[in-house]
Amino acid sequence: MKRTTKIILALVVLLIIARLLLPYFVLRYVNKTLADMGSYTGHVDDIDIQLIRGAYQLDNLNIRKINGKLKEPFVFIPKTDLSVEWKSLFKGKLVSEVECYEPKINFAFSDTESSNQTGADVDWTVYLKKLLPISINRFAVINGKVNLTSLVTQPRADLSIQKFQGEIRNIRNVEDKNNKLPSPVEASGDVPGYGGTMNFYANMNLLKEVPDFDYKLRFSDLQLVKLNPLARHYANLDFERGTVSVYSEMAMLNSKLNGYLKPLTKGMQIFKLDEHEGRSIGKFFTELVAQAGTAIFKNQKRDQVATRIPLNGTIDDIKTATWPTIFGVLRNAYIEAFKGEFDNNITLQDAVKSFKDDFKAKRAERKAERKEKRAERKAERQAKRAKRKAEKKEKKK
Repeated sequence: MKRTTKIILALVVLLIIARLLLPYFVLRYVNKTLADMGSYTGHVDDIDIQLIRGAYQLDNLNIRKINGKLKEPFVFIPKTDLSVEWKSLFKGKLVSEVECYEPKINFAFSDTESSNQTGADVDWTVYLKKLLPISINRFAVINGKVNLTSLVTQPRADLSIQKFQGEIRNIRNVEDKNNKLPSPVEASGDVPGYGGTMNFYANMNLLKEVPDFDYKLRFSDLQLVKLNPLARHYANLDFERGTVSVYSEMAMLNSKLNGYLKPLTKGMQIFKLDEHEGRSIGKFFTELVAQAGTAIFKNQKRDQVATRIPLNGTIDDIKTATWPTIFGVLRNAYIEAFKGEFDNNITLQDAVKSFKDDFKAKRAERKAERKEKRAERKAERQAKRAKRKAEKKEKKK
C-alpha cells in the first residue's frame, strides 16, 4: 500500500472518529451553557449533527424555573433544528435559521416570585448566541402551544393558544435594506378554551432595541359564555349566548404608537327570564338593564354591538379616548354597522405623525418655558433698576 493511500485512509478514519465524537462534545457544551441561566436552567437529551447541511438538532430541550412552584416547564421543545440559511449564503450573508417543532411554552403571572414564570428577567439572546453564534435571520414555530396561566388573576382566567404556527423572516435585513420594517411576521392558532381563533400579521424592524412595527391582530368568534367568570366578577352578569371578535391594528415608531381595538359581538344575549339558579335580585336587575342597553345600542339588522376604541401614546403609557368610543357604539347602531374586518387605515405614517405631533407639543412647551424665563429675567432686571434708582434718590437726599 502506497504512503499516500495510507495517509488518506488515516485522515478518513480520523474524520469518522471526529464525527462520532462530535455530538458528545457539542451535547456537553450545550448542556453546560443551559445549566446556569440565572433563575432558569435547561437540559437537552440528545444532539444530532448534519455536517453537510451545516445543521444540528436538539432533542427534548427543557427549560424550567429554579426553585419555582410550577410543575410545568417554562419551555419544552421535542425537536429544534438550527442550520445555515443557504439562500442568504448565496447572497453573500452568513446567517442561520431556527425551526421549533411542537414547542410548548408556559407563562404564569403572579405577584409571588416563585409562582411567576414569564422569562422577563433573563436575556435569552445571550444564550441563543452561544448555542448558535451565527446571527439568526429566520425563526419558525411549527404546531406549538402557548399557555398563559392567570392572565387575569382575580378571578383566575387562563388563555391557551394551540396549533400555533409562527414565522419571522429577514430578521437580519438580508433581503430588503431600504424597507423601514423589513421583517415580516405571521402567526395563527386556535383558542379552544374560548372557542375561537387567533391571527397575527406584522412587519417589524427587530434590529432596534425597542422594535418598530405595524401589525394586525384578530381574535375571531370567541364564545361569550366562556367569559362568564370575568363577567360575573366585574359586571355581576352572565352571558347566555353570542360571540365576540376583536380586531386591532397598531403602528409604532420610536416607542410612539397609534392604533385601535374594535370589539364586535354577534347574537349576544344576557338576560334570560327563567334563569333561577343562584341569581340574586341585584343580578336579575343588572342583567335586565344590560339586556335593555344591548337592545338600544344594537344594530338590529346585523344583530351586533360594536365600537372602535382608539389607542395612542407610548409603550409605557397607552391612552384611550372616551367620546370616540361612545360615538363608535352609536355609529354602529344607527348610522353604519362596523364590518367584521380590519379597517386598513393604520400605517407607520400614523406613528410618525403622532411622533411629530408629540415633538411639536414638546417644542411648544419648551418655547413657552423659555418665554416665561425671559419674562422672569426681565422682571428681575426691572426690579434691580428700580432699586438702584431708589438708592440714588435716597443718597441725593
